[in-house]
Amino acid sequence: MTGGIHVKICGLTSPADAHASVALGADFLGINLHPQSPRYVPLARFRSMAAEFPDGPRVAVMVEPRRGDLPAVRDAGFGLFQVHFRHDIPLASIEEWSREVGADALWLAPKLPPGIDVPADWLGLAGCFLIDTFDKALFGGTGRTGDWPKFRRHREAHPDRTWILSGGLNPSNVGEAITGTGARFVDVTTGVESTPGTKDHAKLQAFFGAVRASASR
Repeated sequence: MTGGIHVKICGLTSPADAHASVALGADFLGINLHPQSPRYVPLARFRSMAAEFPDGPRVAVMVEPRRGDLPAVRDAGFGLFQVHFRHDIPLASIEEWSREVGADALWLAPKLPPGIDVPADWLGLAGCFLIDTFDKALFGGTGRTGDWPKFRRHREAHPDRTWILSGGLNPSNVGEAITGTGARFVDVTTGVESTPGTKDHAKLQAFFGAVRASASR
């Protein structure tokens, strides 16, 4: 933890960036397995370089996995599963994901339009919930600031759940985001990159410095 704040660095594509992230204080490492992402890492490629990644929680970032996909990814060396999905997907799909890997390992990242909140019947199906910027076409990775009041509303309404703040965070605004939302867990991708999938180590350092500074206020 960095000043009492959990940090996940997402969209990692290389062991070097993963090691740099951990050295600075990253708690979780996100690898994107969604083929339409500019940060896509095929599962076979991840297997080939997994031994070079630092130890620690690896988060598989996926979009609406089919039956059997999650166990296959778990067998490749992932212990946590961040699943992005449409907010109106059948509840049975979410229940299936939860059964396949267990609620404690499942992070739900719903694509929530304005005015739509996380339904109560999802809350027992996952260990974490990630609130990201809504985009009609994309499942995360927009680089645009999200709905901070919505995040705070969820965190305060359900303090027994873990809520992850994502969407447009960077070294310049993460301190304000933490102060304004009360977030204890932040997720960053675009805000610490030089190009999609390549982390800027100076931006990484600045990001962790800003998180640490906000926590000490």
